[in-house]
Amino acid sequence: MDEPPDDPPPSRGRALAALLVVLALVAGGWWLAHTLSATSRLEDCLMAGRRNCAPINPGG
Repeated sequence: MDEPPDDPPPSRGRALAALLVVLALVAGGWWLAHTLSATSRLEDCLMAGRRNCAPINPGG
């Protein structure tokens, strides 16, 4: 008896797209956490009444 042909293997395009979306969300979350942390440190410094809270850019 002839067996029906096997289905073609599933495309990896969807899996790759999902992986890219997850990586973008992780990167965005890391950036957001870093930005909020830096802003929080600056606001804490300012609320303590200090005047030299701004970060210094060496060579800039």
